Amino acid sequence: MKFLRNLLASILGSLVAFGILMGMFFIFLALMGSMDDGVVVKKNSVLELSFVGPILDYTGKDETDPFAAFGGEELGLDEILHAIKVAKNDDNIEGISITTGYLLAGVAQTREIRKALLDFKSSGKFVMAHSDVYAQRDYYLASAADEVYINPVGVLDFKGLATEVLFYKELQEKSGIKMEVIRHGKYKSAVEPFLSDTMSEENRTQIKELITSIWSVIVDDISESRNITPQNLNIIADTLGGRTPEYAVTSGLLDGALHYDEYEGLLKEKMKVSEDDELNYVGFKDYVQKANKKSIRTGADKIAVIYAQGEILGGEGGKDYIGQDLIVDALHKAVENERVKAIVLRVNSPGGSALVSDIIWREMQLAKKEKPLVVSFGNVAASGGYYIGVGGDKIFAEPTTITGSIGVFGTIPNVHGLAKNMGINAEQVGTNKNSVDYSFFEPMTDSFRNVMQESIEETYDTFLDRVSKGRNMPVERVNEIAQGRVWSGVDAQALGLVDELGNLDDAIAAAADMAGLKDYGVRKYPKYKSDFERFMEDFGSVKTKLGESIIQEEIGTEAYEILKEFNQFTKQEGIQAKMPFSLKIK
Repeated sequence: MKFLRNLLASILGSLVAFGILMGMFFIFLALMGSMDDGVVVKKNSVLELSFVGPILDYTGKDETDPFAAFGGEELGLDEILHAIKVAKNDDNIEGISITTGYLLAGVAQTREIRKALLDFKSSGKFVMAHSDVYAQRDYYLASAADEVYINPVGVLDFKGLATEVLFYKELQEKSGIKMEVIRHGKYKSAVEPFLSDTMSEENRTQIKELITSIWSVIVDDISESRNITPQNLNIIADTLGGRTPEYAVTSGLLDGALHYDEYEGLLKEKMKVSEDDELNYVGFKDYVQKANKKSIRTGADKIAVIYAQGEILGGEGGKDYIGQDLIVDALHKAVENERVKAIVLRVNSPGGSALVSDIIWREMQLAKKEKPLVVSFGNVAASGGYYIGVGGDKIFAEPTTITGSIGVFGTIPNVHGLAKNMGINAEQVGTNKNSVDYSFFEPMTDSFRNVMQESIEETYDTFLDRVSKGRNMPVERVNEIAQGRVWSGVDAQALGLVDELGNLDDAIAAAADMAGLKDYGVRKYPKYKSDFERFMEDFGSVKTKLGESIIQEEIGTEAYEILKEFNQFTKQEGIQAKMPFSLKIK
């Protein structure tokens, strides 16, 4: 009895202590929330544009959530653009200094930020840029500035776009682990790495045309800002004419090579600040917190903006992947909210599950019967991402958006070779002719492959039908430009796959026009759980993340990325409507 009494006392004491700690924790959070945001913007300040973490289209933060402050370094594109707009009309902000390096954003996202900076300059305020190193995407952003500088011993990368595709056929043969592949679409090269050790001409053609189209948009934008003809910019890229600071300045890519203290001296001259005085800098992430509390668009009527970002996997969904639960719930809320007069779906996805794509597409059909529904494409809206997009009344894409990829495939892992080498034999017993349909330990049978192929063809035909009706095209025409091929936003508009070239603001304006609105606010969906909440719900993920970091450290980053990409294919379930390759443009 004494032992039991002591045990109960210990448990009770632990619970009381835990309760006290949690109480103190929530009091601390409440005090934090009641305090001023702590961001003081003095007169004559410079907004320092520097991005540390990745840029998502949308982080889904709930500002009233006490755990919102416990997030990572990522920022939402919506927050970034809003903060720049607020700064444009902030009398205390005199200009922007771009000091970011290794920008973790897609080309379309970079272009939207760039356009926001050009709009900021229209107010008469300055934008300056300085960096020790400019990757191509960093330079593309910085080229919007009035003046662009680099460290005298810095590096600028300007040589055109390229990408790399990895092939695993020989790896499969050596390991005895292979991916069984069923596909439709001659350009559906998402599964090509498992079928060949070399790139097909169809795949090489589409990649070449895609990155050439995107590069043309980048070159045209830089040409306008730097007053260098596109022809000369391509000559500079071909001859590596910006490979040293001296060459980059001579070619006109840069305005000078300065150490940071010298660059600060220029800023002080612009700000009319004494050489001995300090500049008033405002960190961008801090300014975002302040800007989030200011509304630019106001009105009782609302436009609902629903963000669908990441691979389409199903389930609940979150800021990193699309699930039907959150998107369908957001569509329902937008339709049921009487203040919401129109809906914009923002898509940034390479695709994924064909089933989930169709579920979302169906809900969009129902939603647009009630309210205008416009779609905005971000960095990528391919395959399943495009599938859900054709459910809208009108589609906007950035010129650099990667879209199309109308095609489907299925992949199933098979370890027959590995099992045979290790002396493992699997025997199956079933009650009916097709009850044993597939075993990971046996080669795929012709009958099972035929059934899968039939399912792939049905899904492809359904995809064509959805596009045909959504884009008002004959099925035969859709089939001609489908076959899994990807297109840039520019080419997609020419083919009729999208309606207009424009950004999210353009899509919102179109939705407002369709609803007959002049004054309106924006309501964003969905709201995601904070990182802290998800951490508490899934404490076991700490172990997983720790294991992943150890593996990455042991085998190196590049090898780890290959392993992760291969692993993603083995985890895919069902028929996939997914972008035809893992494309990292650099």
